[in-house]
Amino acid sequence: MISAFGLAACDSGTAQLPAPPPPSVAISEIKAGPVSLRFQYAGRVAAFREVEVRARVSGILQEKSFVEGATVEEGGVLFRIDPATYEAQLARAKAQLKEAEAQIARTQRDAERATILLQRQFGTEKTRDDALSAYESAQASVAAAAAQVKTADINLGYTTITAPIAGVISLRVLPEGSLVGTGANDSLLTRISQLDPVYVYFSFADTEAAEIRRLIDSGEAKGPADGKLQVKISFGDGKLYDRQGYVDFTDSNLDLQTGTVRARAIIPNPESKLRPGQFVRISVEGITRHETVVVPQAAVMQGPQGQFVYAVDAENEASIRPVTIGREVADGWIVEKGLKTGDRIVTEGVIKVKPGAPVTIAASDGGVKMKAAQR
Repeated sequence: MISAFGLAACDSGTAQLPAPPPPSVAISEIKAGPVSLRFQYAGRVAAFREVEVRARVSGILQEKSFVEGATVEEGGVLFRIDPATYEAQLARAKAQLKEAEAQIARTQRDAERATILLQRQFGTEKTRDDALSAYESAQASVAAAAAQVKTADINLGYTTITAPIAGVISLRVLPEGSLVGTGANDSLLTRISQLDPVYVYFSFADTEAAEIRRLIDSGEAKGPADGKLQVKISFGDGKLYDRQGYVDFTDSNLDLQTGTVRARAIIPNPESKLRPGQFVRISVEGITRHETVVVPQAAVMQGPQGQFVYAVDAENEASIRPVTIGREVADGWIVEKGLKTGDRIVTEGVIKVKPGAPVTIAASDGGVKMKAAQR
């Protein structure tokens, strides 16, 4: 009897245990609004301009006037080639010019004298014509001599080699005392790279470009007012570069091997933090999508039938709501299908929710999309 009574007491106690309370969750109300789209790619830094410094006259390289790897100003002296030969050529050209000028004075007097004699019938037409021809030939000789002077002066100027652009100069190719020429193999002296600004090259999928065009053409999104997509740069350690640039070039051709389109951005680089060949992460911004639903990543679950969220009705009962997730944005994921303005979804405590069971609302952020709409 005691044993039976004890069992009965245990059964009675088990039947009277209270049901567990509904799980406490945080919910948000869906509010569609504008969302700034961001596209991230791997990029490579390249110099804005890179020029080769070459000798334009041959001779012995006498002097180097720069520190390798330093920044040089446009017009600054870089090298000097032995000018003695070219100084002598200029002096000879000037002497030939003076001789030609003296010759033109003499032939001019002869032509005037022959003309006067012909007028007085003391000379012949042939004599007059020969004198005029000699005068014209002397004029041509003066022009040729003047051109030789100019050429010699230019060649002498080429013995002082200056920087064609401002930028960072690389290693010299030839040391002082070397014989430099004007050919492709013996004229290169160094290179200069202009690093402010710099280019950043990147590639994006053609399908992505088509989607952007579709959104803009359909009116679902808009681009920047000035037509320039803004870009931000981050380094390999995740640190954000403190200056912004813009996309200045998009190739019209598709790379058939990769299915991508090549693009280029211009980035200011006054402190030379970006160097040619450096790999960076580039973020392209400026496309704003209208009336878009965004949910936090923590609200989205994965089930056998695909991705879903828990929606909460007016009686605070949770139910599964299948959704189609789109692009990731700053505040979570874009929802292409499955939710609309006014829906309430669970954003915290999702793992405790059971389909068809009630929940206790602990907090509400007043709208999933509110922050994105104010951006």
